[in-house]
Amino acid sequence: MAGTPGPCREAFALVRVVAVKLNRSTDMALRIAMVTAASPARTTVDELATQLALPRSHAAKIVQRLQRIGVLVTIRGRSGGVAFAEHAAELTVGHVVRAFEGDDEVVACEEPACPLVAGCRLRGELRRAQRAFLAVLDEVRLGDLAAGPAGPLLLTLGAPPAPN
Repeated sequence: MAGTPGPCREAFALVRVVAVKLNRSTDMALRIAMVTAASPARTTVDELATQLALPRSHAAKIVQRLQRIGVLVTIRGRSGGVAFAEHAAELTVGHVVRAFEGDDEVVACEEPACPLVAGCRLRGELRRAQRAFLAVLDEVRLGDLAAGPAGPLLLTLGAPPAPN
């Protein structure tokens, strides 16, 4: 890279700063995990959807997926609801992101077939950036997201404003 001329050198430098965008489902899953982690009581899908301004049908699907990966427990019936699983505080944000995003690469070089694939360094650099991104998320426990001042704030989401 040291001998790479101007524009190419800048392009390679940009590869090192990869913008990672989570899909909407992953974003919703992390917010639902945070709210349930902060709450000492069970909640319902309807309450979560209202608190987080999410469509109820999407919230229900996310809750179901979070239950399958061990983040939430769901209890059926009249006095049922949704709660943060007993050991979920030790799970990491990386665990949730992988479950919702999958292990796909940042770029798809095969479809359509890229003519640069044989000699391109971009794919390898993007893989490295993705691994670094997930490594950082693996250091953050779900329980940490609701700890400290964030916990009480999370419990106020969707609540009517306090009277003056």
